[in-house]
Amino acid sequence: MLYNFVVLALLALLFSACNDSAQKDDDIEKASNKGISTTSIIILGTIQDGGSPHIGCTKECCAMLFENPDEDRQVASLGVFDAETKKKYLFEATPDIGRQVKVLKNFGVETEGEMPDGIFLTHAHIGHYAGLMFLGKEARDAKKVPVFAMPRMIEFLSNNGPWSQLVSSENIELMPLDNEVPITLSQQLTVVPVQVPHRDEFSETVGYKIFGPTKTALFIPDIDKWEKWEKDILKEIKSVDYAFVDATFFSGKELNNRDMAEIPHPFILESMSEFDGLSKKDKSKVIFIHFNHTNPVINQGSVESKLAIEKGFRIARIGEVFEL
Repeated sequence: MLYNFVVLALLALLFSACNDSAQKDDDIEKASNKGISTTSIIILGTIQDGGSPHIGCTKECCAMLFENPDEDRQVASLGVFDAETKKKYLFEATPDIGRQVKVLKNFGVETEGEMPDGIFLTHAHIGHYAGLMFLGKEARDAKKVPVFAMPRMIEFLSNNGPWSQLVSSENIELMPLDNEVPITLSQQLTVVPVQVPHRDEFSETVGYKIFGPTKTALFIPDIDKWEKWEKDILKEIKSVDYAFVDATFFSGKELNNRDMAEIPHPFILESMSEFDGLSKKDKSKVIFIHFNHTNPVINQGSVESKLAIEKGFRIARIGEVFEL
């Protein structure tokens, strides 16, 4: 009996220590999805297009996840609640769209409709638009959900099946965007697409600036190396309150079976070096997101996650809320 008591006590202490570590590793307090009364962003997913666990992955990073899935590992997406109009907007249509639109429906004030009031797409890579398929006849059979996209992305969706069927069946309504031309959604919410360099096989690639009543966010889930962008990323970070930026890989060592030149994302190590000259305040604006399944920062408490946080940056966690 005494032995059992000691074991239980030790387990309780260990569990408490793990929780403390996780909270230190995550310096943004998670807010409840309901009861948010201000225009806000919610993180609906943080993982790269292929998800986690990753198809065919036999590495340690995925070994236990096929049998014991982690519900927090959703593909990278943001939700926005406009407190003025009570409307909800989804940034990216991911393969996890079903769960993500349900969370968005209940975020802020619960809405009657199940579908978002608009979907903003960044580009034509699977994790960023493939979720549109669930708006078709085989699934939701949605009615004219506004889908905001750049010209090449609109052309791709309009002229290639099965996406073109979503257009002809009026499941979605394509809303054209122009680079750096604002879209005013309400007096409190404006969205501006910002074109970035990426592997643009089927469409151009954009990030978004999201202007709320008092704060601004930058969302760039996919980009090639920072030096390829005509804009100065340091100035862009300084100009906003939150910067959700591409952190697909921690370093180039994660993939030993792929040519990293073919997938030239900025490594977290490179970004931390690039951003080193920022003030402590500006570093705290940086929220790394869009993690490959191999990226160790996914795991709270990992050496790599702690390193990023010790240097003043943030690691995106699903469910976190950022007021605009």
